[in-house]
Amino acid sequence: MLFSSHHLRGLFVALYFSASFINAQNNTSYWQQHVDYTMEVDVDVNTYTYKGTQKLVYTNNSPDVLNRVFYHLYFNAFQPGSEMDARLQDIADPDSRMFTEGKSRIAALTPEEIGYLRISSLAQDGQSLSFKEEGTILVVDLAKPIAPGEKSTLDMDFQGQIPVQIRRSGRNNDENVALSMSQWYPKLAEYDFEGWHADPYIAREFHGVWGNFDVKITIDQKYVVGGSGYLQNPQEIGHGYDTSGAEGTVKKDKNKKSKAKKTLTWHFKAPMVHDFMWAADPDYIHDTLQVPNGPMLHFFYKNKPEIRDNWKNLQPKTAEAMTFFSKNIGPYPYDQYSVIQGGDGGMEYAMATLITGERTFGSLVGVMVHELAHSWFQHVLATNEAKHEWMDEGFTSFISALAMNEIMTPKKENPFEATYNSYYRLVESGKEQPQTTHADRYALNFAYGISAYSKGALFLSQLGYIIGQDKLMESVRNYYENFKFKHPTPNDVKRTAEKVSGMHLDWYLTDWTQTTNTIDYGIKEVSAANEKTKITLERIGLMPMPIDVLVVYNDGSQETFYAPLRMMYGEKDNPYPGLERTVLPNWAWAYSTYDFSIDKPLSSIQAVVIDPSQLMADVNAENNIWQP
Repeated sequence: MLFSSHHLRGLFVALYFSASFINAQNNTSYWQQHVDYTMEVDVDVNTYTYKGTQKLVYTNNSPDVLNRVFYHLYFNAFQPGSEMDARLQDIADPDSRMFTEGKSRIAALTPEEIGYLRISSLAQDGQSLSFKEEGTILVVDLAKPIAPGEKSTLDMDFQGQIPVQIRRSGRNNDENVALSMSQWYPKLAEYDFEGWHADPYIAREFHGVWGNFDVKITIDQKYVVGGSGYLQNPQEIGHGYDTSGAEGTVKKDKNKKSKAKKTLTWHFKAPMVHDFMWAADPDYIHDTLQVPNGPMLHFFYKNKPEIRDNWKNLQPKTAEAMTFFSKNIGPYPYDQYSVIQGGDGGMEYAMATLITGERTFGSLVGVMVHELAHSWFQHVLATNEAKHEWMDEGFTSFISALAMNEIMTPKKENPFEATYNSYYRLVESGKEQPQTTHADRYALNFAYGISAYSKGALFLSQLGYIIGQDKLMESVRNYYENFKFKHPTPNDVKRTAEKVSGMHLDWYLTDWTQTTNTIDYGIKEVSAANEKTKITLERIGLMPMPIDVLVVYNDGSQETFYAPLRMMYGEKDNPYPGLERTVLPNWAWAYSTYDFSIDKPLSSIQAVVIDPSQLMADVNAENNIWQP
């Protein structure tokens, strides 16, 4: 019978994902800065304002003398006329969460609804400092330069107002969660080998300095608080934190404090993280679940009957996902993780996530799995999301797709089919920009989203096509082990895969991330050559790739042929167990055509197929199949 295009190209997809997903030298010149935050804040839940003190001990591990430092004041973005407001009104496809009825929600905020962070005093080692607020960035001239290897203490008093929920953080979101407190404190900007990263908060995500957080939050005693870190005073607090009992049980606890007390002070410590988030609501249910050989999970969600079952059923799925990621990337390094209803969709933070909770069960599991995966790809492997967002969102999308296929039903033959189709839509639109584009500089949100999430995920799934699936997963595990608690760059990913595979992969990193070159290979001709068959392949797109070819014969037998890419200087193992494979001479990119012969007559061939795995992101599948 004749095979359809879909059937032939999908014939061996399952083989790529049926395998069990089971030390590179570090650059000795690598360094990173370190911070220790001690903060105390008093929150007025009636006015949505708070006052705080911050003691920040900054360790300059760089080889440079620092004369200035910079802080992020994220809440200042939620004011009419801010850079975020201006960009929202200027971009052709504004975020629908922030732009309704043809208007910017930020532009409509009243003085009582805006967000702000204001600094009332700042001192370095006891000496007052001059500083200037420039939108969402605080520019600080130091009284004394910080020399390499030195520490300096910065003491600050600040005030904040929590904005109406518009993006990620804020008050009273659409699901009526009172406080989603992310990006809520003056946060020191990162300084690394590239210099300062004092990016204004316009739309995208974050970059931070590794360090330790000691945070005390004083708030109305009726409110339940969840977030980053370990609660230091659970017996004083109650609210479900003072737990005991059998491992793996889900428990709740009533507040043990006297109702006469108006406030409680919640004391959290979060070691070796680069951010701190918390959320609070008087109606939160707080459940806990111990992951066997893993962390304690905390769940905070509104006490609404219509969502209760979904949130109860979410809890064992979270444990399953935690186990999957720990096995396939590396062990989760903290002893707790919190899943919290709040925010405006799903957003990851250190040791916790904010997700909206009024979803179908499948959607709730999906958003949890994605944000939980960020605990590895961003909150342990802390890439600069302004410059390399695809390493964060893309790698998270890749591993979360595999996790969803493991813990949910029905199983998908190709868990990345929708991801590839999304990338193809971007290419067809003509709106693609290179992945090296700064996250704020994408012309369209559409282009940013697909580049970061879909094309970023394809970087890994397609890398599996190039080096082999086992080598890919070994590379992922080695990448985690070698760069955890650091700020890895794209070259670190590439070099890890090179060391695992023995191949040269600079061409892949360059073309896929630094250009918009596309992959398009085709079968140009299949012709008789005496009693043999000559096959001519052609490279139409600019991006090079190694090529797998499947030949299906009329008698039902099949075999594959593999043309390594010359510039790889290596070849992958046979990815199709049980099928005979012929390794052909390598194909140099500069040659646009490539010929090889089969020792069987043309009349015996039913079909010839390029890349039956469908893991190569070829933009034109029509020329990948030949049938007589």
